[in-house]
Amino acid sequence: MNTITTDRRLVVLDAPSNLGLRPPAPDVVPGCYKAPWALRDAGLVRRLGADDAGALVPPRYVATWKPGDGVRNGPAIAAYARALAGRVSGIRRDGGFPVLLGGDCSILLGPALALCEAGRYGLAYLDAHADFRHLGNSPHVGSAAGEDLALVTGRGEDYLTDIGGLRPYVRDEDVIVLGVRDEEDLRDIADSGLAYVPGSPGSPGSPGSDLAIERATQVLGRDELDGFWIHVDADVLDPSILPAVDSPTPGGLDAAQLTELLRGLLALPGAAGLEVTILDPDLDEDGSQAALLADILVAALTGTGK
Repeated sequence: MNTITTDRRLVVLDAPSNLGLRPPAPDVVPGCYKAPWALRDAGLVRRLGADDAGALVPPRYVATWKPGDGVRNGPAIAAYARALAGRVSGIRRDGGFPVLLGGDCSILLGPALALCEAGRYGLAYLDAHADFRHLGNSPHVGSAAGEDLALVTGRGEDYLTDIGGLRPYVRDEDVIVLGVRDEEDLRDIADSGLAYVPGSPGSPGSPGSDLAIERATQVLGRDELDGFWIHVDADVLDPSILPAVDSPTPGGLDAAQLTELLRGLLALPGAAGLEVTILDPDLDEDGSQAALLADILVAALTGTGK
């Protein structure tokens, strides 16, 4: 593996885009854009000892959409991906390890594009859902946060999937999906050829087990890769401990399991950065769920705590 190594100088960048989600209710915008503030209020940047790269402000969210319109806020998502790619590339060029605070899952397009410009990189995708909707398995596309894995692997309209003529940003064989447990998504991902470990804590090969890291190593530790990105959707956690997400799905990881899984991934050669997405502070009135997620990130990234 020809990795660009860093001394793991953590650099936090807010990516507060909610462009990839549908409105949670009429005349209401998705609240995940507030997640970076909630995580910062939980002391995340200070506790990580991280450099603060500020925020990349997203374009305006537009709620209107109907089937046949294509990807909701698609052109704005493409523009944001290009800008975010530039910021991620700059952090890495300066020797930093990017930690992106989303926002929704469509922010993945930014680092995927940045890393594709730099070489061949893999993806560890930690999520309760495959986010793999495309016209090959659905009658229409809609919100990019449910399609981002399809988009970064080259499935979708050119203006999103072929920025700079780089389709795909991540090859199918360079992806492993960890924690997916939605039944329809499991069918889609099983038919795709992507590597995956379903999210059933305690079962053999579950994302909280050593075998999951072994599977991840088989995909992400290959010599032909220059490294890999880590995507963490907060809904990979079980909703009994973190329900403040747009689509909670039972059967997820507990805090200790997610911490150990992240530690295992971060210990692999070539980890190039991490993003966390989907926490909705509108559903976390006392801030306790943001505090829990901050605890997990600190423990995983610094090796302390849990």
